[in-house]
Amino acid sequence: MARSESTDVLVVGAGPVGLTLAAELRRAGVACRIVDRLPARLPYAKAVGIQPRTLELFDRMGLVREVLDAAVPMRGQLTYVNGAEQGRVELSLPPEVPYGFASLPQCDTERLLEEFLGRHGTGIERSTALVAFAQDPAGVTSRLTTAAGVEEEVRSRFLVGCDGAHSVVRKGLGLTFEGGAFPEEYMLADVEVGWSLPPGYGVRSMHRGEDGAVDDLLVCIPLPGNGRYRMSMLVPPELSAARQVEASGPAGGGDGVAHGLEGGTAPGLADIQNVLDRLAPEPVTASALRWSSVFRISHRLVDRYGEGRVFVAGDAAHIHPPTGAQGMNTGIQDACNLAWKLALALGGAAHPHLPASYDAERHPVGEEVVGRTVRHAAEGVQADPTDVETLLLREAQLLVGYRESPIVTPLPPGDEATLRPGDRAPDCGGLSGDIAAYPVRLFDLLRGRGHVLVVYGSHPAGDTPADLAAAARELTGGRMEAHWILPADAPPDEATGVPHHHDSRGEFALRYGGGEGAAFVVRPDGYLTACLRPPTVGGLKEALGKVFGP
Repeated sequence: MARSESTDVLVVGAGPVGLTLAAELRRAGVACRIVDRLPARLPYAKAVGIQPRTLELFDRMGLVREVLDAAVPMRGQLTYVNGAEQGRVELSLPPEVPYGFASLPQCDTERLLEEFLGRHGTGIERSTALVAFAQDPAGVTSRLTTAAGVEEEVRSRFLVGCDGAHSVVRKGLGLTFEGGAFPEEYMLADVEVGWSLPPGYGVRSMHRGEDGAVDDLLVCIPLPGNGRYRMSMLVPPELSAARQVEASGPAGGGDGVAHGLEGGTAPGLADIQNVLDRLAPEPVTASALRWSSVFRISHRLVDRYGEGRVFVAGDAAHIHPPTGAQGMNTGIQDACNLAWKLALALGGAAHPHLPASYDAERHPVGEEVVGRTVRHAAEGVQADPTDVETLLLREAQLLVGYRESPIVTPLPPGDEATLRPGDRAPDCGGLSGDIAAYPVRLFDLLRGRGHVLVVYGSHPAGDTPADLAAAARELTGGRMEAHWILPADAPPDEATGVPHHHDSRGEFALRYGGGEGAAFVVRPDGYLTACLRPPTVGGLKEALGKVFGP
């Protein structure tokens, strides 16, 4: 065995979730290694939907411009039943949401994340697999092996499994992975078509039999390129992977988890064309087949997201139907939630229970997403009766929150504010400074930073912005920055030394309900730890005491 190496965090799996986690750790100055058993990135358009909330996280990281340049917009969906158009769904969000829905092949998302990680001095160690691990109170000892058969022992303070539905980390922890499976199999293909349908719209075309049940299905998601779509459709019997499973055992290595690409006989253009001939809204010919596969869907969730110094994220923790493009995006949120907590723990600044809050916050989210996508896959989105705006906000993952989290400070009884601790920190525009001639967004002030204290008011009730900023630095060991938002007509008190902007359009007061004076603690993943009205050093100390150590 090769000599033992050490690092702060060992990340297993270099998909979008593992890469996001490693990138966030490196941005925070944490030493990490990321390994993947595959020799190269797979050129597949598996997960293609990028939700507005994920774009907000990429914005905070400093990656969003590259993603926007590579992606295409998802403007809506066209639905057809038995050849007749049933109307279209427009994917429109409130004007204060800074990003819309986007589509980008998973391989391109991984490429951009890998390049971003490389700019922070870390590369993927490919053809390297985790064989076993053991943890103790001080850290984790892992055994890795390469394609050449070389074994290495790695000592890390934390281990995170982002290694997919058949996770070695999950199995090594002994976590349960309960759920079920859908009997249907689907074909997946990345092709081009030359139809006249409007660009940026997905297509869902169904055939209903005499009993009203759907017996044929075609779903097309636009991808970057001329007429390029990722198409999914029911698989014909001759391409069924289930028959191979019956002969060789459960898919994916015999662990009983059937999910994702199954291998076996790949569909050809003729197979795709047969479905288009039956279900396409207009006559069209498929071409430029980049890849295809047969895949199956299951839905499973771990009983907990980690134990001790070992955690799981993404498909290692939850798998579910691709309805609404929730999977990869939920995993990326897992990674962003966990990364800042591990960074504080490794820096000696965290409350002892901070890493455990990852499970407390993310397990309920995984449970909700699995349940919702299973309902939608079986019954359609109408299974959750709600208004269209709420439906779209939920699909965009903008309603994810942590109001019940043990590390947020609840509002006092009787405070009926709409925006509450644990909620996503919304963006707002129209913030004007003293030097730049143009207004900026709140997200511009948060980008690239860790914890940020945002104080509002011209003469806030409670303690002064200068006192609050000084307390924030002291209570966090210099890890928290402060920013002061003033009403449009308020003169700044530049003697405070606190960076400030004016709320020139009143958007901050509208979104945050600042009143006479308030302060908001924004976490590195863009959620509110506390909403302080009035803003006092004592209230700030109480709120930060749940996150930062003594």
